[in-house]
Amino acid sequence: MSFDPANLIEDWRESPWADFPTAWALTTDAPRAVATQIAGLGSDYRVCEGVAVHRSATVEERAVLKAPCMVGPECFVAHNAYLRGGVWLADRVIVGPSCEVKTCFLFPGSKIAHLSFVGDSVVGGSVNIEAGAIVANYRNERADKAVRIVFEGDTVETRSDKFGALLGDRVRVGANAVIAPGAIIKPDTVLPRLALHDQSPEASGDD
Repeated sequence: MSFDPANLIEDWRESPWADFPTAWALTTDAPRAVATQIAGLGSDYRVCEGVAVHRSATVEERAVLKAPCMVGPECFVAHNAYLRGGVWLADRVIVGPSCEVKTCFLFPGSKIAHLSFVGDSVVGGSVNIEAGAIVANYRNERADKAVRIVFEGDTVETRSDKFGALLGDRVRVGANAVIAPGAIIKPDTVLPRLALHDQSPEASGDD
């Protein structure tokens, strides 16, 4: 198993992001990438000041969508959700009440329940993130902020100070679980409620 996103997300090769070799390359370039995608949209999207919402999507009152942001067909963005920093939602994505989604790409059918934070991440298809879960994106506790990931025995250097997770298709993240900055999670993985998932070299004893 490689950390190539195409090995974890079935729709990666058919998505607009197929030319990006890694998830962290995509999140680092998120504002430009999302803005470029918005520029090519047709009349089935309402576009206003860098925010594009498909005409079949629902965005409830008091949700905040900051440009660039694209909300795809049949998506639902709930009351008080906050999307910023370059966000792309494929079709049938749900973002629950009072969630913050920062610099993220969510593939079809994924759901983030209320009171969750997901930062600088790529979320595969049909992922379910329960209430109060955190996908952290920044190593606040270290002087060296570079995000490194231990995956299948190897240390992956992202060369980025901000990256949350690459979640494969159908991953389940339990309520109040925390994914520490820098994670590559295989498809169909289940993270229990209240779990801490940390793939850093320090947590793995490889530092």
